[in-house]
Amino acid sequence: MAKRNPKPSQPSVGDTNLFWAVVTLLFVAILASGYTAWACDYVVSSFQNSNTMVLLITDAGLKSDDAKLEGQLTTATQTLNFLHQIGLAVVIGSVGVAVTLVIRKVRRG
Repeated sequence: MAKRNPKPSQPSVGDTNLFWAVVTLLFVAILASGYTAWACDYVVSSFQNSNTMVLLITDAGLKSDDAKLEGQLTTATQTLNFLHQIGLAVVIGSVGVAVTLVIRKVRRG
């Protein structure tokens, strides 16, 4: 009696959806980390300027006699706020994928 090669099992829809969720989250994480690295470099270079310490802090924001420096610091502040939001989004997505993987593992035994 000849042995038959078993057919490879087709991945279920759940497996496929989970795969694409992980791939998408990985793509977002890569983009976020790349942007974070670039933005951190920009912020650090903005704060290394020797004129940075000659600023007036007012209720309306930072004031400087150098318009370029003032613009750089405003952009740096906005960038840090945006990075905070990106970090939270990646954390929420990662937690969602982790919970899904745990639920799946528990259901399959």
